[in-house]
This record gives sequence, C-alpha cells and structure tokens, in this order.
Amino acid sequence: MERTFHMLLYRAFHAQRNYLRPCFGRIGLGAGQPKLLIYLQQHGPCRQKLLAEYFEIDPAAVSRMVDSLQKGQFVRRQQDTASRRSDLVELTEKGQQAVADWKSFCAQEEALMLKGFTQQERAQFADYLVRAYQNLREYKGADECGN
Repeated sequence: MERTFHMLLYRAFHAQRNYLRPCFGRIGLGAGQPKLLIYLQQHGPCRQKLLAEYFEIDPAAVSRMVDSLQKGQFVRRQQDTASRRSDLVELTEKGQQAVADWKSFCAQEEALMLKGFTQQERAQFADYLVRAYQNLREYKGADECGN
C-alpha cells in the first residue's frame, strides 16, 4: 500500500464511508445528512447559512439536503423571529432518533477502526487530525494547487 499521507487519508476515508454507507439506508438518510442532524442536536435550531459556513459546503447543497430531510420528517423549518427573510431549521423527534441511531453506527465503526490503539494513541491520532485540518484551513486563502 502506498504510504503517502494523501493516499492513506483517502483510503481511510473511503473505507470509513464504505463501512457506514449501508447505515444511511437503515435510517433513511442520504450522504452528508447525518452531520447536519448532529449539528442541530448539539446547537439547536439555526439558519441554513450557518450550516453551510460551519461545514464549508455550498449553501445550495445545504438547501437540497434540508429539503430532503424535511420531506423525510427529520427536520422542520420555522420562521426566524429575528429575521422575516430566513427560516430556522430544527430537529423533529424522528430526527433525534436518527441522530441516536447514527451515533451508534459511528461508535461501532470507530471501535473497529481504532481496535488495538491505546487511549494515548487515540488521543494523539485525534490531535494529529485536528492539527492537519487547522493547517489546511490556514492555507485556504492562498491560491489553488499550492501556487
């Protein structure tokens, strides 16, 4: 197996996604949707714009995901009393249950992925991933492709 960080991260991400993909269907969610539900559970109702900014994804993509989640009755929109031009997205009971189910699947995946790691290694691994993410976030304003 190639040992460049790029390929190692890519392969680990791909293996994780392949492990979790069947779980989407069991809950009735699509790709990318669980993270929105988890955010809403942790932070409460919010505007779609905030979700797009937090996850660094296109606002139109968030809108499509929220539309789908609303059709599936995982979320509901309510008028934002602070701004008549925007809605707040909030979890429903079905959304709360989906988050609980998703977290259970992720805990199983994490246990499998980190089997044989000590608590110290797990903490270090998490720290390394956070630092790598922060390094890339700092670079975000620079030109594309390292220029």
